[in-house]
Amino acid sequence: MTGDGFGAFVRRAHAAGHLVVQPRMGMSGPDRMRAGLLATRNAAATTVGTITLDSYTRVGDLESAGLAVLEGVALNGYPIASHETTTTLRVLDGIHGPDFPVQVRHGSAAPQHIFRALTAVGLDASEGGPVSYCLPYGRVPLRESVAHWAASCQLFAAQRESGAEPHLETFGGCVLGQLCPPSLLVAVSVLEAMFFRRHGIRSISVSYAQQTDARQDAEAVAALRSLCARFLPDTEWHVVVYAYMGLFPETEEGTYRLLGKAAELAVASGSERLIVKTVAESRRIPSVAENVAALEYAAAVAARTPRAPLDGPGTQTYAEASALVNAVLELDDDLGAALLAAFARGCLDVPYCLHPDNAGFTRSYIAADGRLCWADIGKMPLRGIADVRPTEAITSSGLLDSLSYVRRSFDRHPFEDTAPRQPARP
Repeated sequence: MTGDGFGAFVRRAHAAGHLVVQPRMGMSGPDRMRAGLLATRNAAATTVGTITLDSYTRVGDLESAGLAVLEGVALNGYPIASHETTTTLRVLDGIHGPDFPVQVRHGSAAPQHIFRALTAVGLDASEGGPVSYCLPYGRVPLRESVAHWAASCQLFAAQRESGAEPHLETFGGCVLGQLCPPSLLVAVSVLEAMFFRRHGIRSISVSYAQQTDARQDAEAVAALRSLCARFLPDTEWHVVVYAYMGLFPETEEGTYRLLGKAAELAVASGSERLIVKTVAESRRIPSVAENVAALEYAAAVAARTPRAPLDGPGTQTYAEASALVNAVLELDDDLGAALLAAFARGCLDVPYCLHPDNAGFTRSYIAADGRLCWADIGKMPLRGIADVRPTEAITSSGLLDSLSYVRRSFDRHPFEDTAPRQPARP
């Protein structure tokens, strides 16, 4: 393995006892994007940079993205495929390197144009997946997404010929972000990582998004690590935890409390990287200063949190996730074909996901103790394994109530963290 790629940086930081923290940041203007990367690099934390792309680029509407660049219209991210290569090289000049790698985040089910653009400027880290960047984000057929991602992985892996070690992060542990029981998140994350590996990627990170119960989250990360050790034995991999992906608290105190719990989860579980969220999440796109404040706060919490990983195979989440992964692998030797068959048969089925290729038979709910539980497992191969707790039919108002559960829980309680916050940098 090369010693200067994204994965190698995270590995070195973890060995030194540091949690790598990362923002979800993207600005359309090159000067603002460069300023955001500089502020991230200079934060009082061990950081990596992020260039999040705009919606036009994500869906392949390069004509609209290019027109916006020509007219100076602000977008909701950086249009990497529409800016001149020399422009992006100036954004990265003197910032991106072995001590500060930069990852491109996008959300595309057909990302070949994105991989071509980031490769052209020397970037070697991105994220997504054939399932996780298809089902929640639109109506692109899953079959097309699988084909696009296979081609993109092979295109990205070709960077190794020039001495780079391209890195891909699965978004599978964040499918829909909320109300998806952890075992399915873990299974999809592992399966997408295996998909990447079979298409030539050797440096991988697997994701898990913080959910509704701290103990269940710890079990999920332990299960994820155990399954990766089992199914990715010849791969450089690490775990990235996402701060809660649903409705964030509206109070500053609630926001910091939730972010602190995410940092504690990451460190205690032995995870290597954390994607933060900010005090502005419930209202608007955060500023650079707010992102830096979140990075520094998460790093401060991480520094005082001991590692205390659970035994992965001994958990309910592991039993369910392992059963799902095994069932998919038995469907076809070609993992892409196996994923298609799994969704067609309901072997994988995401609750409340309206994509046409998702069976839609499963249901989940938040139990009184805060854990995410299965109310209906549909056709998934979990009978006799999953702890299914049938409930009365979930109404639209009940679903909305569940979606705001975390926000209410963290806004309701007083701020318990007495450690001084790191000051935001301009």
